[in-house]
Amino acid sequence: MPAPAIRSRVLSLLALCLVFTTDFGAQSPRANPDLTVHEWGTFTSIAGRDGLAMKWSTLRGSADLPSFVEHLNGAQFKAGLRGRVRMETPVLYFYSPHETTVSVKVKFSKGVITEWYPRASHVEPDPAKFIAPDALFHSRRSGSIEWNSVTVSPNLAASFPHGNQPGDDEPNQYYAARETSATPLVVRTPAAEPQKKDQQEKFLFYRGVSASSPPISAMVSPQGQIQIRNLDPEEIPSVILFERRGDKLGYRLGGALPSQMKLDPPELTATFESLSRDLQDILTSQGLYPDEAHAMIETWRQSWFEEGSRLFYIVPGKFLNTILPLSISPAPAQTVRVFVGRLELVTPATTQAVQKILTNRDIEGLQKYNRFLDPILEAMKAENPAQAKQIEKDLDLTYRSPIMQPKQPN
Repeated sequence: MPAPAIRSRVLSLLALCLVFTTDFGAQSPRANPDLTVHEWGTFTSIAGRDGLAMKWSTLRGSADLPSFVEHLNGAQFKAGLRGRVRMETPVLYFYSPHETTVSVKVKFSKGVITEWYPRASHVEPDPAKFIAPDALFHSRRSGSIEWNSVTVSPNLAASFPHGNQPGDDEPNQYYAARETSATPLVVRTPAAEPQKKDQQEKFLFYRGVSASSPPISAMVSPQGQIQIRNLDPEEIPSVILFERRGDKLGYRLGGALPSQMKLDPPELTATFESLSRDLQDILTSQGLYPDEAHAMIETWRQSWFEEGSRLFYIVPGKFLNTILPLSISPAPAQTVRVFVGRLELVTPATTQAVQKILTNRDIEGLQKYNRFLDPILEAMKAENPAQAKQIEKDLDLTYRSPIMQPKQPN
């Protein structure tokens, strides 16, 4: 081959190598070998008669959050919004031996981010599009939240916020999530908004609602047996069947769920302490630190272990990263994400208990079922259509009972 041709071939190969190197470098995210990120959260759904997640109004009553937490379109935004998954209290912990600044973005498939703290740089989509109860089921956009500049500061003299309205000094489940060794964070005041103060926290917090379906179904037999089915190609790492009736509770450990299994109702002979220990073992086996697992259980103790029946499961990793993709820059050396799925079950024991409550006009008993009451009543009416009108009448009379009437001043 003549020398000019050889020289031309070599230059072409060098140019091609340079293109590949440049492209690869542009696509590779910056990495921080000293940064570790852990996250936990909960996906809450309620199973219909077919075992699949129902549409339901994701919030009834108070928002159960301190007043400093920011809300999309106002504090009562979610009250009428229907979805299949209520994403509850994901928290992102950061660990670094030296100060570093990160940018974070979370997307939520078929969903919308509804609460967060500290202040976010950007939240999508426009809340005005989610006024109608079923708006999520007609939207083609995914929700997202971004924090463009979060300082991870191990030497920060942390001063975390507490409530700034009457009653906010009372204990709140939100604060339990701070009881870890995670590095404190600070979100600086934007230069264009000097009237705002820097915000400090132990984590990045957010919540949301989605029309997506969870990766599991649970059908209840007339005898109360639960037929559980994995709807995802990936194995569900662990399932627990839980039931509480008054002061008694029980649970049954189902282990991993490759495809399907049946579980009998648990005997109501367990304790909160034994359940907490088993849950903590499961959470740490998935990668959470012990103090993070403890903080998660303490955060959700009152809600997870309330009256009724429910299935807890560990959300498969690939499913989680598909429905809720997380991107952090610079990229951490390690990222661990552990979400507990909660699938509420309308069992024969639950329908019998609610029917008795309605018959006795027991408003306090009715309130134990909280935001799940409407789906439970829907299931009862679907199970026995002939009693639908009587159920509505009993419900109306219960809410109009004297205990609900305002007290007259002395």
